[in-house]
Amino acid sequence: MSLDRSRPFWLHAQPLILASKSEGRRLALAQTGAPFLVHPAEIDERAVEAEVLAAGGDADAVAARLARDKARTVSSARPGALVLGADQVASCEGRQFGKPATVADAGAQLRFLSGRTHRLHSAAAIARDGALLFETVAHADLTMRDVSDEFLAGYLDHVAEAATTSAGAYQIEGLGVHLFERIVGDHWTIIGLPLLPVLAALRREGALLS
Repeated sequence: MSLDRSRPFWLHAQPLILASKSEGRRLALAQTGAPFLVHPAEIDERAVEAEVLAAGGDADAVAARLARDKARTVSSARPGALVLGADQVASCEGRQFGKPATVADAGAQLRFLSGRTHRLHSAAAIARDGALLFETVAHADLTMRDVSDEFLAGYLDHVAEAATTSAGAYQIEGLGVHLFERIVGDHWTIIGLPLLPVLAALRREGALLS
């Protein structure tokens, strides 16, 4: 078999579709060498979250439903393509956190998480032609330092609106690393894409060389 050096190990006729606008997920996929296109899913995430919670769902259920909906929605518009949806929810002491609506909300969330350990629930799903092929939820536990008000104000001043783009109100691959004293979990789960299970699923689908 002759492999295309421009897309190592990729066997599928079409590029993978990433149904997310997350920069962290885009960078994670880029490091695999697999060809992919970004096609964010247009769904009402807050409405979906509210529906799952009203039905008694937990943080895993919210993240998994959002990942499934993203993958299925975009795959229906991309015939034959493999579509990867992903989402992430944070939880701490019975509370759940999605993406903060405003920088002020991000500040309130970070103040609550300060000095506590929270869990990230990172879900991924793969669909083709509207049918779900694979889904998973992975976890990481992060202990935040007891940060000062001065530090928190400076952090939010530097990251600004970026604080509203992730469930934890931080990017661990950026200045968010200064918030933590202990982390248990793999890097990809923390940035919102459990990459190793996703790659294994793509191999099972024959899209990657085994």
